[in-house]
Amino acid sequence: MGKLIVVQFITLDGVVEDPDGSDGTPFGGWAMRFGPQGVAGDKFRLGEILETGVLLFGRRTWEHFSTLWPARDDPFSQAMNRASKAVLSGSPLDVARWSGTRRAADLDAWLDETLPERDVVVIGSGAVVAQVEAAGRVDEYRLLTFPTAVGAGRRLFPDGRLLTLLSSEQVGPLRDGGSAVSGRGGFRCLGGLHQLSEVEQPLLGVGVRGRGRDLRAVPHRDGAAHRRVDRHPVRQ
Repeated sequence: MGKLIVVQFITLDGVVEDPDGSDGTPFGGWAMRFGPQGVAGDKFRLGEILETGVLLFGRRTWEHFSTLWPARDDPFSQAMNRASKAVLSGSPLDVARWSGTRRAADLDAWLDETLPERDVVVIGSGAVVAQVEAAGRVDEYRLLTFPTAVGAGRRLFPDGRLLTLLSSEQVGPLRDGGSAVSGRGGFRCLGGLHQLSEVEQPLLGVGVRGRGRDLRAVPHRDGAAHRRVDRHPVRQ
């Protein structure tokens, strides 16, 4: 049985909207403020899932990605371009624009058909994430957390969410990267530019304690916790 994994860039105040600024929002582009190494490569540690699983997108995210990835030829981009992909869309679209893509007209039916044999990774695609979260189908969240709070925009868990930590791992140079979180009833957090201090700040209603690393977790039913985040970047 495969897992349904949601991967997202996210801010300290839980915002996942417009990380690259392509939507033109006043607060957008927050993931790009730390240089290209903050988002480059396999930051979500997908590894062989790119070969054996399926990447699932909403139509808007797929259309945006289909203008970016096919022209790139670094090793991670090659893996993304080779990967099996599905786009949730109720109307026809030119799936040939990005190789390996098939259209999924009905989300639940497609998941019922795919998950028994393969992992499914949802990247971005806020509407799809909302549907699978509401249906309780998410097995793991992997959240690359950036040391910024934008104070506006769509949040991943607008009503809070209790998760159980699975793992913690540093990703990328401290000055360039963020921290990541994943989990079902828990999460993973990929560590970033700030280290822990005694200043506590709630993160998504999730209990997390990390020091600039990748934290994995799964949804949890009892109690909330806090992630402690220093106001100052780590010095090298």
